[in-house]
Amino acid sequence: MRNHTAIKTFILLGLTDDPQLKILIFIFLFISYMLSITGNLIIIFLILVDSHLKTAMYYFLQNFSFLEISFTSACIPRFLYSLSTGNRNFPYSACLSQLFLTDLFAVTGFFLLTVMSYDRYVAICKPLYYVTIMNRRFCKTLVIGCWVTTFFLIFPLFILFLGLEFCDSNAIDHFLCDANPLMKISCSDTWILEQMVVVCSVLIFILTLLCVVLSYVYIIRTILRFPSAQQRKKAFSTCSSHMIVIFLSYGSCIFIYIKPSAKNDMTMNKGITLLPTSISPMLNPFIYTLRNKQVIKAFNDLVTKLYSSQRIRGMLK
Repeated sequence: MRNHTAIKTFILLGLTDDPQLKILIFIFLFISYMLSITGNLIIIFLILVDSHLKTAMYYFLQNFSFLEISFTSACIPRFLYSLSTGNRNFPYSACLSQLFLTDLFAVTGFFLLTVMSYDRYVAICKPLYYVTIMNRRFCKTLVIGCWVTTFFLIFPLFILFLGLEFCDSNAIDHFLCDANPLMKISCSDTWILEQMVVVCSVLIFILTLLCVVLSYVYIIRTILRFPSAQQRKKAFSTCSSHMIVIFLSYGSCIFIYIKPSAKNDMTMNKGITLLPTSISPMLNPFIYTLRNKQVIKAFNDLVTKLYSSQRIRGMLK
């Protein structure tokens, strides 16, 4: 009888078999990963230590940076290890763990982006009630709600993935354990699971996107009513960073997951998966900081304090 335990180890085929291209990919992913971790850690630290960054917007940004670190760390380091050593084996348990964690962090990120759009809606459309509505307790409830909702959405699907049988092939045509390539090599009937993945993807991506769009319809309508051009410019600047991140996150993931069948060619999907797993986590800290004067000021103040303390220590010696 066939059993999913017949295969103990998967083989991740990666992005290419070209040795020279592998070196370029390794260098690019290593640099982007280090920039992602460094940039997001700086944002988290600045929001922790700077008293001017204690508002709801920065609380959500801090949690989003944590999700970006978690998501890219669940994907990239294992692939870097494979590129550097040539070892493409991936244990069954590790593969399923990666699948669960990447989905957990990614989907929670989408819900958090929706919450962040609601925060911008309250800040611009109801400014007098912003502090009252977006209090610390309510913000924590929203963040916890993102995690809990995500868990209950993806856990039933994950249980079904645990029941898949892999008995003919263990070669995954991807650089990580993702849902579609796993269903592609399974010898089980995956039609029902594929439809459930599509439905779940629609619920998460499309419905949250509709909530984001609805928030920004009200935001734009309110901004256009501002009498001053300077007020309108300032209001748009507070939302522009969030809108760019939304475009990067939703655009790539909708293309990857809203598919009619897992049996489709995975070549293009593998390349596009680099956008949410590596490029977006690297760009997001720069997008938020370069367009945010408060974060830049907090960073400059921190550097000045560190430099001053270092000079004092040098003088004392």
